[in-house]
Amino acid sequence: MLLKNFDASGGGIFEQKKMRMQISVARDVFQLAQVFTISRGSRTQAEVLTVTVHDGAVSGLGECVPYARYGETLDSVAAQIAGFSGGWEQLQGALPAGAARNALDCAFWDHAAKTAGKRVWDLLGLPTPRPEITAYTLSLDTPEAMQFQAAQNAFRPLLKIKLGTPDDMARLEAVRRGAPDARIIVDANEGWTAEVYADLAPHLIRLGVQMVEQPLPAGQDDMLAEIARPLPVCADESCHDRASLPDLRGKYDMVNIKLDKTGGLTEALALKTQAIAEGYGVMVGCMVGSSLAMAPATILAQGVAFTDLDGPLLLAEDRDQPLHFDEKGVHPPAAALWG
Repeated sequence: MLLKNFDASGGGIFEQKKMRMQISVARDVFQLAQVFTISRGSRTQAEVLTVTVHDGAVSGLGECVPYARYGETLDSVAAQIAGFSGGWEQLQGALPAGAARNALDCAFWDHAAKTAGKRVWDLLGLPTPRPEITAYTLSLDTPEAMQFQAAQNAFRPLLKIKLGTPDDMARLEAVRRGAPDARIIVDANEGWTAEVYADLAPHLIRLGVQMVEQPLPAGQDDMLAEIARPLPVCADESCHDRASLPDLRGKYDMVNIKLDKTGGLTEALALKTQAIAEGYGVMVGCMVGSSLAMAPATILAQGVAFTDLDGPLLLAEDRDQPLHFDEKGVHPPAAALWG
């Protein structure tokens, strides 16, 4: 029996023989190079789940980071993965968008590529991915500490600033002093009110900020349709998959696509295609995870407005075959890592 998997990028359909898969899940911990803080809290390590799908001869790998914002934990996501007994063709309907489906979907893609002796982008009918300049994230801290972070990373072409408090003006000014020439984008992580955002917006423009991500809480963001948006506003927590798009109309200019939100590469590619068709700009982001988590997203990131796949740059340790970063950006994965 043949299983047909639709290529969400529009490149066609490929076929894979249906086979019984063994699925296992393991917990991995990667220490961070330094404390990472956003408006919702701090962490010193990346705790991830690694999924392996195995047919007796070939193994495929995928990684996910449970999203505490949506009630996901390592235990709950591991239980979802352990409870899945179907094949790739059942996955989209069996599990909701989220971390568990992401790890499984990416593992199935990796397995398909290894079985075929091709790369995932070949299966999708896409060109070989090119390096993409990625943002480097400065975590939330005092203005003085953030200026120091910015100065240390001023050589990077794109900085992403974590904000989300009522007192962010001093942080913005400090980062710009520390990195006067870098392009800057801002992530408020749902931490502002409409009033705070309206007050800050002219200063964001003055300081050369190119985009602001999720200024208001998801579900409490209707005011974005009524107030001026002098620079692009990107939906992160407000956008998970294609079902999210209707509610974004008139409020957002861009969407941040993350594999742990979409539930894998399959839905992420479909979301990218539909978002672009509906006139949204696209950003490809990540949770704090290893190179294995970022690897599928390098395919998704081709040609988007902003790429934010700096997870491995924040780690003190990584996978044995990590992604390569240089002045050209983040490169596609070696086959030994994924895909």
